[in-house]
Amino acid sequence: MSARAEASAPRALARLYCPPAQRVLFQSLLGIEAEIGAALARGLEHDVAHARLGWWREECARLAQGAPLHPLTRALAASLPANDRDVLAPVAGFTDLATWDLAGATFQSPRELAAYCERWSAAFVGPLARHAQPDSPPGAALSLGARLRELELLNALGADARHGRLRLPLEQLKSAGVDPAEAARPQWGAPLVQLATQRHAAARRALAQALAALAPRAQGPLRPLLVWAALEREHSRRGVRALPRATLPGDHHAPLDGWRAWRSARRADAGRLVLPGD
Repeated sequence: MSARAEASAPRALARLYCPPAQRVLFQSLLGIEAEIGAALARGLEHDVAHARLGWWREECARLAQGAPLHPLTRALAASLPANDRDVLAPVAGFTDLATWDLAGATFQSPRELAAYCERWSAAFVGPLARHAQPDSPPGAALSLGARLRELELLNALGADARHGRLRLPLEQLKSAGVDPAEAARPQWGAPLVQLATQRHAAARRALAQALAALAPRAQGPLRPLLVWAALEREHSRRGVRALPRATLPGDHHAPLDGWRAWRSARRADAGRLVLPGD
């Protein structure tokens, strides 16, 4: 899980533009992810962190079985009809990802990174897509969610690295001749700057392609996800411009983000939101 300070503005604005009918579900998903991610808090004893994750793993199992205990999981379950709750089982992916991050595990290959992002998308976007479009296959929305998550991780690359979580695959770092420890430094050398710039550009292109694959009529129901995606794209461009200085929590935020969110929401409602693939 990424540093929350880096993602707070896009997530908060996505919540602001969430349709009223989706708001409880969206806020429940954000809350569950945050509660599980609290196990990664600095200074928390390792045994306590594992105990917390263990409880949430059991709670996610209860959620999938239709018997949750926590107010957030109960609100999430109540947001979906009983015959639609098959999408709740993947919510347990939040605990799997937090366990990975708690162990300081590193992606060996782009495939492992993609699997991590897909697991997150199944946990977060899966229930959201089912609620927003109960009669439509979720494939395109899940793909968009995975691409969004990858860009969100890249936007928090420096902050996460300083917390012992490296978001670039070791294969790519080795090929570029970059010491993995460099990602945690305030200034990056030219090889890491080049690699990060390339990864940001590729992630923005993938996000734009995933949005283009959505049917225009799907944009309105998925408005909060699209607002989030548009802001993460802009933060990616902003972060690359700041290189070689690694961004800090809060560096991405800008006064115009509120306007960008409003404009993206309006275009999504009309089925006309397009993200440039630059």
